[in-house]
This record gives sequence, structure tokens and C-alpha cells, in this order.
Amino acid sequence: MQEELQAGLDPTIAEKPRVSDSQLYLDGVSVAFDGFKAINNLSLIVAPGELRTVIGPNGAGKTTMMDIITGKTRPDQGEVMFAGRIDLTKLDETAIANLGIGRKFQKPTVFENLTVFENFELALKSARGAWHTLFGRLNGEALDRISWALNTVGLRGRVTDLAGSLSHGQKQWLEIGMLLVQDTQLILLDEPVAGMTDAETAATAQLILQLVGQRTLVVVEHDMEFVRDLGARVTVLHEGRVLAEGSLDQVQNDQRVIEVYLGR
Repeated sequence: MQEELQAGLDPTIAEKPRVSDSQLYLDGVSVAFDGFKAINNLSLIVAPGELRTVIGPNGAGKTTMMDIITGKTRPDQGEVMFAGRIDLTKLDETAIANLGIGRKFQKPTVFENLTVFENFELALKSARGAWHTLFGRLNGEALDRISWALNTVGLRGRVTDLAGSLSHGQKQWLEIGMLLVQDTQLILLDEPVAGMTDAETAATAQLILQLVGQRTLVVVEHDMEFVRDLGARVTVLHEGRVLAEGSLDQVQNDQRVIEVYLGR
């Protein structure tokens, strides 16, 4: 299937992949700012439960792509579909988040004056309306979800600690956990290991790999060793469009990628 998806970028090779097969589907997407095309006829297909890494030079369009998916930026043209049927171009940021699409930025945005548990609790309740945030009580299902997220991100032993006391890497894990308790199905991670120690980077790779099949993940990253540890299909962006796709070894040996991004 993955080879068919790659071939689908060239209609002369194989039939174009169906929207219904995808969790995330971008086709012919373009957007310009003051005449500059930040995204230029971008097509990308990510299957349900897939882990995809996205690399490329600064200005390649990686951030703008995520802005489009999350509704921050509306494309000038093209299709952006979620779960095979939902047109994201017609929805605002709040509606898209409520569908189960979450984004984690490079800098953690946790509530440092609250405990780890309270961060999870607030994330869970924020998805259920302001009344629940103020007056609701967590039921057993909600507590089970928080417990699972704590174990998944490795913060069980820090549950009563203030988020501000966590290391940089642990704050990143907490924020990923907050997306998990919200039952986010498509998670966009923007340079998740920037500023981490080697040990935290390795632990983050293991965390992400645990989620493969349970969530669909798109990871934008510059750290090639981290990308290699993830072992996922790699999409290389350049000038707002897909330059190459394949394994890390394949794209690292692609002369076009070498010239515009990796060098020698």
C-alpha cells in the first residue's frame, strides 16, 4: 500500500490513492503570502495509525503545512481531508481540534503552576466544555484514560509534582500526554526533541513508537538520528511541495535531497 501511495504522486505510475484510505489527505494544496507560494501544489497521504516523518530545509513549508491542517491558515486551493470524509478547509481551528486533531509545538505549553495530574485533568475537561471544567467530576473512564496516559508518557512517578519542576523533555511528554487524554487521533509534532538530552531523545522515540497503530502521527524534525530511530516513512519538503519520499536511507541518497538539504 505504501508503494502505491508513493506511486500515486505520479498519475502515470499508478492510480491515485483514494481519500477513503487515508487519515490525512492533501491534494494540490497551495497557499501564497504576498505573492510568495509557501505551499505549492502539495500532495500528501497518511494512512490511519501511520507514523510519518517530515523533513526539509528552513522555508520548505513544513510549518505552513501544519497551519493548514489545523485551520490556522486556509489554502488558496486544493483538498485537505481528515478521516477520508471531512473537509478541513471548511472548518475553523476549534472545530478541527474537536475532531481529534492536535498539534504540539517545539516549545512546551503546559501549565507550570499546576501538578502533572491537574494538567491532564484540565486537558480532559477542556475538551468537554467550560461547565465541566468548573464543576464536573472525573468519572472512572476519565481516570482510566489519565492513568493510561501517565504510564504511556512515563510520568506516573511525577503525578503530584508541579509541571514547572519537570525537565524540558518531561514537559514535552506531559504535553503529548495531554493530547492523548483528549483522545486526539491525529497528532502533529513539531521538532519534539529540540533541546532534549540524548537520554530524553531516545525515550521520546520509544514513546512515539508506542503510539504507532493507536494514533496517526506526523513528526516534523531536523535531527536525522532521531528520524532514523523512528524508522518511519520520510517525506522531504522543498519549496512547498514534496521533493522525495521513502525510507531515510532512500531520501538521504536522493541527489535532489542532497543538493537542497543534506549536503555532503
